[in-house]
Amino acid sequence: MLCLLFGFYLPDVKLLSLRYWLLVLTIMFFYNGIFPFIADASKFIQDKYGNYSQKEAAYVAGAVYDSSLVLSASVGILIDYVGLRGIFALTCAVLTLPVFGLLAFTFVPPLVSTIWLGVTYSFAAASMWPSIPLVVPQATLGTAMGLATSIQMVGIGLSNLVVGQILGTQTSEAKIPLWRWRRMMIFMLANTVSCIVTSVLLNIVDYKQGGTLNKTTKRSQQEERNSDREPLIKAEEEQNEDDGAVNSSINS
Repeated sequence: MLCLLFGFYLPDVKLLSLRYWLLVLTIMFFYNGIFPFIADASKFIQDKYGNYSQKEAAYVAGAVYDSSLVLSASVGILIDYVGLRGIFALTCAVLTLPVFGLLAFTFVPPLVSTIWLGVTYSFAAASMWPSIPLVVPQATLGTAMGLATSIQMVGIGLSNLVVGQILGTQTSEAKIPLWRWRRMMIFMLANTVSCIVTSVLLNIVDYKQGGTLNKTTKRSQQEERNSDREPLIKAEEEQNEDDGAVNSSINS
């Protein structure tokens, strides 16, 4: 059974390009900064800002998903209309940096940061995951999506372990010192910086390989029209050749 399993997957994995692996790393590093933060956000808000009840802190932390709930559909439509998925992925990573900076080093109300994070999360989800079918062969799409999800989950799991070591508390009731929370936010910043690095490399490699991810909708439609015209043109040329051959035989 294992032999059959590996016999199915290994040939597919060999077909996955450098763009795919850079895209997967970009996704992993971005989500490494999102999900571990959300898991502890309510506790962080209570410990740092003090004047939030558990219920209020949960509402503020949940604003990440509330923002995404409101924006995701319209953001997806926008990206389908505009294109430029690689640029959007890089922009999301860059714009996420100030979120953890505000949380780590300032006392700006946390709702600002959670709404902001929800916005970048919406754009990242709509630009990164739909890019996978554009950089892998169609026959390997299932393998590519499954592998990307597995790598993402490994990254999130390891990040949660690191965050647990940083916070170093044995009970959820004890107040965690702010310096530990600051270290956690710096770790989130490090993941975001890694996401920026991989997304920059992704855009460079994509540019050298034809710019598939950053095609505008107008450019994509023009290429589709050209590709639709190619069979017609070939058919016309073949028909003209056949007609010429027939005329030559008649004249002879």
